[in-house]
Parts: sequence; C-alpha cells; structure tokens
Amino acid sequence: MSILIDETTKIIVQGITGSFGARHAKLSLDYGTDLVAGVTPGKGGQVFEHGEHRIPVFNTVAEAADATGAMVSAIFVPPPFAADAVLECIDAGLDLAVAITEGIPIRDMVQVKRAMLGGKTRLIGPNCPGIVVPGPGRDSHGGCRIGIAPGYIHKKGNVGVVSRSGTLTYEAVYQLTTKGIGQSTSVGIGGDPVHGTSHLDVIRMFDADPDTHGIIMIGEIGGTAEVEAARWIVEHGSTPVAGFIAGATAPPGRRMGHAGAIVGGTEDTAAAKIAVFEECGVEVAETPSDMADALLRIWSPPES
Repeated sequence: MSILIDETTKIIVQGITGSFGARHAKLSLDYGTDLVAGVTPGKGGQVFEHGEHRIPVFNTVAEAADATGAMVSAIFVPPPFAADAVLECIDAGLDLAVAITEGIPIRDMVQVKRAMLGGKTRLIGPNCPGIVVPGPGRDSHGGCRIGIAPGYIHKKGNVGVVSRSGTLTYEAVYQLTTKGIGQSTSVGIGGDPVHGTSHLDVIRMFDADPDTHGIIMIGEIGGTAEVEAARWIVEHGSTPVAGFIAGATAPPGRRMGHAGAIVGGTEDTAAAKIAVFEECGVEVAETPSDMADALLRIWSPPES
C-alpha cells in the first residue's frame, strides 16, 4: 500500500503546455504514471504527445476530470496564476492537488486555505517536489510520480519519507535505496509558510498505513510543525521514526531557502526541535548523511 496515491491513480497536469510542466509530464509518463489529461486555459482540444502517449488538453480542470475520471492534479502554473489553479481543483471536487509552483504570493495562499475549509480537496505544497509511490519495475518503473522528484532513485518498499526540503527528500530516498531499503511513499510537503498538508498530517497517514514500517521525517528551523508531529508520535504513534532538522548552524534570525525557515520563537530553533525529537523517542540524525542510518538504529527491515 501507499498513502495519498498509488500506481493506479489517474493524474491531470495543469500547465502541461508550458516548458516546465511539459518536461516533468514526460518524465512522469516515462516512469509509468497514469497521466490522462492536461489543462491549459485557451488550449483545449490540443494533444500533448510523448512517444506513444497522446494526452488530451482541456481548458478547465472540471472538463478534464469529467472526461477522464482523474481526481488528482499536479500544478505547474506560474506564480501569479497558481492559486487560481488550486481553486479550480477545489471547485472541481478533486481529492488531491499537488502545487509544485514556487513563489505564490502569501495573500493568494491565504485565500486558498480559506476556500479549502469544509471541502474535500487536500493540497500538497506549494513550493514542493511532490509525491512518489515507487513501482515494482527496474528503477521503480510502474509507480506514480507527481512533481519533480527523480523517479529512478526510488525503490518499492516499506519506509515513508516526509520532508519540507526537496533536496533532502531525495537524499533520504537515495540513502535508503543504496542500502537496499525501499519506500512506500515519498512526500515533499514544501517549505512555504502557508501550505496545505503538514508533517503531522503525513505522519498520521504513514502510521495508519500497514505497509509503512518505518518513517524518516525531515524538518527545518522555523515554525513548530515538527514539534507537533513529534509530540503526536510519542502519544499515539506505533511506527519507528527517525528525524533530521536542517539549519542547526544558521545564525539567529537567518532566513534560509524556504520562506518558512526563519526562527521566531522558543520552539522553532534547530536545537529546540532536536531536543523535542529526543524527548519524544524520534531517533535524531546528526547530519544529512546519517538519515537512513538513524532509522536503521531503531528499525530492522524484514529479510527478503
């Protein structure tokens, strides 16, 4: 099993006719993702071609969903229009919207969050690498890749990875794969201060997934999301969790690459988060190169 998506999930790509969206749509098709439609306003009726694939392009998300049955969208739309792209997903009643776009204005995202209240659509991102469920084939081909993560570093298995940072997501996945350990799902939730899905949301899903036997949780300075997740883990969790917090050497007040990575309170420094991890039984990786080993210190994969 996996969380949020699986190998059979049908995907829409908003912005499929742009250079960035087109490039990653092709990579997802090569990975084996069931990409069934594209959306670009004003370009409905066109066909996106890649190899043997002929993907119809629609003017709206609602049209694409009605025609194909897809309930998940990947958003590769420029920042000024990306919030409207998410709102389209909400209005169409999609299950999941994955916003890859970086630089969406905070005010726009506040409006999106308000629109999501009481609705069914879950948002991953924005400013995120997306989600990967590895498939069983060579280089995990046959899985579902939504976003920009390199599919070939993944391997089908039983470890869930959740991270604010895209590059650290890839690092954790690669470390696991090189040790022969596969992943159930890899989720990059993004680093913006106003986002859809939190560490805690994903940790809860991983903990409830019978095929996720271990978890790597990667956070950063700024905010309290990792602290909230760690406190839930010690009270309710049953799955072993290893964690890493980036930014331990950042000067006080330094804003890092993500808009959310700025220290403002007593619990959002790296030292404070690491202390909470230790208090809550989350095995702490001291460096990025230690993430897979940290999990292996508290969890042993089943012998194949």
